[in-house]
Amino acid sequence: MASFKALRIFNEDGKVASRIVDMTLDELDPGEVVIKAEYSSINYKDALAATGAGKIIRRFPCVGGIDVAGTVESSTDPAFKAGQKVICTSYDVGVAHDGGYAGYVRVPAAWVVPMPGGMSTLDAMALGTAGFTAGLAVVRMEANGLKPGNGPVIVSGATGGVGSIAVDILAGLGYEVTALTGKEAETDYLKSLGAAKVMLRSSLDLTKIRPLDKSLWAGAVDNLGGEVLSWMASTMEIGGTIASIGLAANFTFNTTVMPFILRGVTLCGVDSVNCPMPLRSAVWARLASDMKPRHLSQMTKTLPFAELPSAFDAFVKGQVKGRTVVAIG
Repeated sequence: MASFKALRIFNEDGKVASRIVDMTLDELDPGEVVIKAEYSSINYKDALAATGAGKIIRRFPCVGGIDVAGTVESSTDPAFKAGQKVICTSYDVGVAHDGGYAGYVRVPAAWVVPMPGGMSTLDAMALGTAGFTAGLAVVRMEANGLKPGNGPVIVSGATGGVGSIAVDILAGLGYEVTALTGKEAETDYLKSLGAAKVMLRSSLDLTKIRPLDKSLWAGAVDNLGGEVLSWMASTMEIGGTIASIGLAANFTFNTTVMPFILRGVTLCGVDSVNCPMPLRSAVWARLASDMKPRHLSQMTKTLPFAELPSAFDAFVKGQVKGRTVVAIG
């Protein structure tokens, strides 16, 4: 097989850097399934990995990209056939196993999801890990009893990839969604995705979070951690459920047991990396059906593979909204 382009991440003299190189299939990590990549995406985690801004990569050198969608080139596992459309995200992809930023990707069959009906490879990567995480959060909250009739839901970090998709999915399912953001200029964008209300983080006094405050939310999707998550816990309704997804603001969480024992609030941790395959497949199936975001193309931009290295900085600085797809093939 001829060589192909890949974005490989190196640790050179203690400094992490990434660059596009030529590779061959023999240089990729082992696996039963070889995928001819069509699209990948950029997640915040990808930007941290590629720039070294976060300690994401566990083995150097490594091809970056925690997401990929494409066509099976070959498989030694009978579960997958050449020509089949597939998705691969999570596990060690792009952090300890060569990932999706390459013309070809070779991974264990146990990590591969058959493409659900009604979803294209472009759709799959417009969703990517961010969309899967948002979908998993909704499924976890539903399993805890959340329904549209329970009351309003709030999404923090609402202009980001996970946040944008969560707003769209929840609004599409009939929830009254409040989008919490630090970006007042994106109010119209968030309302266009289905947010009934937009709340600015600057309107909150996060220096004075009470153990229990006024009940406001039946459900919450939190991408930030820190004081915002603490405030959410204090303002949940009886029986409310919070999906904790990210730590873009802070990894700490300071609260009391009061919301949990006096209001029966549930805090659901959302781990998209180690999600069991049966649940993973079920979430992807719903993302292709009843949870399919209605405004996915509106919140997504696509860039060519050659422009990938210059795109990460804006993610690290929090200057990106929605989703960014990378055209590989």
